[in-house]
Amino acid sequence: MSILVNKDTKVVVQGLTGKAGTFHALQCKAYGTQIVGGVNAKKAGTTHENLPVFGSVHDAVKNTGADVSLVFVPPPAAADAIVEAADAGVRLIVAITEGIPVMDMVWARREVERRGALLLGPNCPGLVTPGECKIGIAPGFIHKRGRVGIVSRSGTLTYEAVYQTTQLGLGQSTAVGIGGDPVHGLSMVDIIRLFNEDPETEGIICIGEIGGPEEQAAAEYVKANVKKPVVGFIAGAAAPKGKRMGHAGAIVEGRTGTAEYKKSAFRESGIIVSETIAGIGELMAKALKA
Repeated sequence: MSILVNKDTKVVVQGLTGKAGTFHALQCKAYGTQIVGGVNAKKAGTTHENLPVFGSVHDAVKNTGADVSLVFVPPPAAADAIVEAADAGVRLIVAITEGIPVMDMVWARREVERRGALLLGPNCPGLVTPGECKIGIAPGFIHKRGRVGIVSRSGTLTYEAVYQTTQLGLGQSTAVGIGGDPVHGLSMVDIIRLFNEDPETEGIICIGEIGGPEEQAAAEYVKANVKKPVVGFIAGAAAPKGKRMGHAGAIVEGRTGTAEYKKSAFRESGIIVSETIAGIGELMAKALKA
């Protein structure tokens, strides 16, 4: 099994005709994902890379049965695109766009929730169910079907965890990058809950970073609900205090956002903490053998 997406998932790409949208949509399609079309109001009725282009997400859903939207719309219009997708009835929106204004996302997330859709991102790499479906910008070739669920706030560290578990023969059930913006959709707790309920996910890797309360909430959930082994890593331990590092959400405000505080919360919950990113795969392999 997997979480959120599989071989039957049908994806429409908002921003398909742009440079980034074109490149990554074709990569997803080559991986085996059912990319069923794109959206561009000015190019409705045309085709792009042999894919139909629709004037709205509503039209795309009506004509293709798409149930997931992949968003590559530039920041000024991205929040509107996210809400349009939710309004069209897709069940999951994967927003790759970086740099969406925070207040735009406050509004967009509220509207998505009102419509009962799920939002992954923004500013995220997307997700991959190995051998079945890749939605986003993650490199597909490093993935391998397996038994470890991966959730991460960092895009590149998602890939590192994937690569290590592939090399060790563990593989992944699904790998999910939730994004590092302060206002985003699906949380670490949401993804861990899904992995915990998935019978084929035997272990979970949780990669956090400085700033925000995400990891503390995840630790509390794991302590109360998860019996599967969980390996955690917190990025940003060497970041200067008060300086934003990479993601918009990766800024420490008070003690609770520090790497040490988050690692302590992980340990208290029973999560196995890796002090280096290089050790997460080996720790998971050992935990699964125990």
